Amino acid sequence: MDQTQDLFFMNVALEEAKLGASEGGIPIGSVLVIDGKIVGRGHNQRVQQGDPILHGEMDCFKNAGRLSAKDYAKATIYSTLSPCDMCSGAILLYKIPRVVMAENETFKGAEDYMRSRGLEVINLDLNEAKQLMREFISKNPQLWNEDIAE
Repeated sequence: MDQTQDLFFMNVALEEAKLGASEGGIPIGSVLVIDGKIVGRGHNQRVQQGDPILHGEMDCFKNAGRLSAKDYAKATIYSTLSPCDMCSGAILLYKIPRVVMAENETFKGAEDYMRSRGLEVINLDLNEAKQLMREFISKNPQLWNEDIAE
């Protein structure tokens, strides 16, 4: 996939992140893409749903529904933030070969581990995503620390 497509799908993930923020939640969004089509999209809903595991990627998987191993093997997951250990574990479980993140400056997840397991991990290093997270963290440090278990 070329960078133009990656930016297109990441913009959809950023829309999800902004939706989460507008709902009073943590602004992290995710999109699952197979064969150039969005099959799932979601955003962090820990606050909105009171669900401790409903990170952006997990909500995206939930919204995508059941998929076959063949589908996951062709997928790319987009996340506005570097995937945490839990979300990286789900990505590895389903053998999704490609992970694209908007940024890893405000939080660095299990990128090195995913790479060590053979996944392609791309950081688009988008200022818009960094700013979105910085603003949220500065206004909601306690909620952010809860989300990352600190």
